[in-house]
Amino acid sequence: MSTKPLSGPCPCGRTDQRARPLQYALCCGRYLEDFAGTPAPDAESLMRSRYTAFVREQADYLLASWHASTRPAALTFEPGTKWLGLDVRSRSVLDADHARVEFVARQRDAAGTASRLHERSNFQREPDGELQRWYYVDGEAG
Repeated sequence: MSTKPLSGPCPCGRTDQRARPLQYALCCGRYLEDFAGTPAPDAESLMRSRYTAFVREQADYLLASWHASTRPAALTFEPGTKWLGLDVRSRSVLDADHARVEFVARQRDAAGTASRLHERSNFQREPDGELQRWYYVDGEAG
């Protein structure tokens, strides 16, 4: 579990109708802090919450939200990486249980070198007990 604060603007950059940043607790925080009971309602929300989990270094959430068919055994984080922002380029619903989200995430490593991750991520929705839950399956570099 992350030791980062639960207040303040959400790292994913989602805004309200007045273009004000949503607070973490009202945005991705509700999914990261209660994965078992509050699934992300759509693929974009899951993708944004996964970005936030990378920012907060919450490997448990990332692994739990990764589809079992492609999930790695473990995750590590590069020390000193600073995530700088997320830009959702597009989202498409392929059918009731499959979706794709294209995004660019910016980061800076410990040496100060900036880079961008441009990906088209694939998501799949499956039953999880009484809930329907979206999972990250894989991605293609953009």
